[in-house]
Amino acid sequence: HIYPCFVELINFVAELVVRPPLDQQPTSFDEYPKQLVRSYNKTDVKPDNAEGRHRVDMALKCDTLNYNSLNNDDGYDKDSFQFSEERLKAKDGRNDERPNYSRIFAVIEVKPNSSDANMLKGFSQLIEYSKNVYWNQHNRRFIWGLVSGGENVKACVLGPNFLLASRFMDVTTAEGRLELIGFLVNWSFCELPKLGYDPTIRFNHKHLCFTIDMAHSKEPGSTQTTYYLRKIVVVAERVFGRHTRCFVVGKQPPSLDGDCDKSADILIKDAWPEVSDSTEDDMRDESKLLERVSKGLEGHSEFEGLYPKYINGGRMQIQNAHGEGVEDTTRTVLGETVWAQLGELPLRAHMRIAMSGVGEPLKFIKSIPELIVVIYDVMRCHMGILKHCQILHRDISEANILVRRDSTGVHGMLIDFDHAVDITDDGYAKHAERTGTHLGSQERSQTY
Repeated sequence: HIYPCFVELINFVAELVVRPPLDQQPTSFDEYPKQLVRSYNKTDVKPDNAEGRHRVDMALKCDTLNYNSLNNDDGYDKDSFQFSEERLKAKDGRNDERPNYSRIFAVIEVKPNSSDANMLKGFSQLIEYSKNVYWNQHNRRFIWGLVSGGENVKACVLGPNFLLASRFMDVTTAEGRLELIGFLVNWSFCELPKLGYDPTIRFNHKHLCFTIDMAHSKEPGSTQTTYYLRKIVVVAERVFGRHTRCFVVGKQPPSLDGDCDKSADILIKDAWPEVSDSTEDDMRDESKLLERVSKGLEGHSEFEGLYPKYINGGRMQIQNAHGEGVEDTTRTVLGETVWAQLGELPLRAHMRIAMSGVGEPLKFIKSIPELIVVIYDVMRCHMGILKHCQILHRDISEANILVRRDSTGVHGMLIDFDHAVDITDDGYAKHAERTGTHLGSQERSQTY
């Protein structure tokens, strides 16, 4: 019986957020809400695009607002942070009130009371359902959620290596209701990164595809390249971990007449690895290692096409509330005050690398002779990198060997330098993270 009450409360707050009292009209666009957080009307339902048969109690959606077009048929941004499938359904007269994991902002789990067992079950379900959010939303940096135990509600945030919960908000008291409403209002007014979205990955409604930005350097005012998504080849499906995603992209928008984009031989890898506090001292920086490999093997034609060539990349930056660029790390996500209370939590940074060279998994091998050629190519590439670049890969596995075909035949390709090290560094073996690809740990992927 609490579902409809919860839905009404959330949507009532949303209605007041977007329509302030007449005597308190905002004087500039900066004082308007940046997005609108509302509840789906359908509750206790299996969302669309779900893996498994689980039903969520409730779900919230988040729409960006474009005040320059509020008098038109829709007020949503044409270049938004998500694929608004519901917008397209609405134009066709279809119902948009069924939760869809491609758009769910937060999941709400409701329990009859706030006993330890019920709250633990609620947190467990929140973790399980959040996997589907990461699987479907490729620009999610972290995820919000709510767990309600009777009259007590906790807000939760789930990141690459943390799950934090607020204190209980008792909605039978004025103070508790004020805190809960404060969360809902702040979600509508805060900057997009604070909601867990990556503003550098957006859905372009004109070309019906996602765009991904890559800065040329970390210097303020640096130019950037916008790539157009062609294929999603690795998705993040876990709540905790690196959240590795890989995208095949091109420099040109997709052509409606089906013409092939020859620039779509670029792969972007997006992940949240553990890092050192200082960028300069981080010997585990994959972008630096891959750049060094590309430079070290330059001029060695015998290794051409056997490894991904570095284009650009490194730690991502994101704008803070003051419009300043800061490194996108777990510390930035949580803020200095919260971070200081977490003790020895390893630091993770948002890394993005653009590289040339695209291949396919080993399952596309057609014969034993082809397998022999691929493995031979990978091993001589590995030895070449060790000899000419002094870099040891340390993670040669089935997941990190690709098949590449061209006019000269089939070739092998060695990828993923996440765990590579500089052997000239005396402390190269001192890795904080467990290295290697372990049985059963490979993330779901299609074609790399």
